[in-house]
Amino acid sequence: MTGRPGPAVLPSWLRVWLGLIACLAAPVVLVLGVGYADESEPREWDMRIFAAVDGVGPPWRHVAVVTDFLGEPAGAVLLVAAVVTGCLLLRHPRAAVFVVTGAGLTVGTTTLLKPVVGRTIHGDNLSYPSGHTAFLTAMALMVSLLAAGRLGLGRVAGTALVFAAGLVAGATMGWAQVALGSHYATDTLGGWCTALAVLPVTAWLVDRTADRLTDRWAGLPAHPPDQWTAGRPSDRPSDRPSDRPSDRPPGRRADAGRQQGR
Repeated sequence: MTGRPGPAVLPSWLRVWLGLIACLAAPVVLVLGVGYADESEPREWDMRIFAAVDGVGPPWRHVAVVTDFLGEPAGAVLLVAAVVTGCLLLRHPRAAVFVVTGAGLTVGTTTLLKPVVGRTIHGDNLSYPSGHTAFLTAMALMVSLLAAGRLGLGRVAGTALVFAAGLVAGATMGWAQVALGSHYATDTLGGWCTALAVLPVTAWLVDRTADRLTDRWAGLPAHPPDQWTAGRPSDRPSDRPSDRPSDRPPGRRADAGRQQGR
């Protein structure tokens, strides 16, 4: 048998949709990166959005600060650890690997793109794409994918849950970053699209790797075949020639008797 170590992290009914979204999101990341490369000032669209959300007071500013913390190193580690622990408690190791890999690749991609694009905010702080927005979007997509599979949601309900989770998480973190003045609005859009481009590929790779490892281990024989031990002396008593007189051929027993009588 070649069963899976837990269900797939990317349901078959979502592969086409998420694959299409990834193909659309990746060019957006590249186009925005090229368009805003080496800039240090916001453009008109960034200015309008910043004017709309700037100056938020309590309690919304507290919400923005807490949301921002989820994308900071300490908050991100705590969030990933909590989700991974839940996956392990539910005996879904493939999901735990998916969460760690997805978060790592998403944040790693934004980290690599920032010095390449070279867009800055508040002096020399690299801003495009937003790592905070990419991370929270990725976590929301992964948790919603796992929840859809765990709850057995159908095609329509599961797809709606995944898309809504990604949209809400990206919009919430994007709003927090602009409200706190940490990023331009286009930075957050780039971070959101980065997560949409990276997560489907990550899910596919995790499923494919896990399936291959499962098939490989399932194909190994439970006991070594006989040819593996060919040519080796056997340790079984039935395979060793016996020296007992009763086990010798009749002719040899007679000869042994005559030799003893001499």
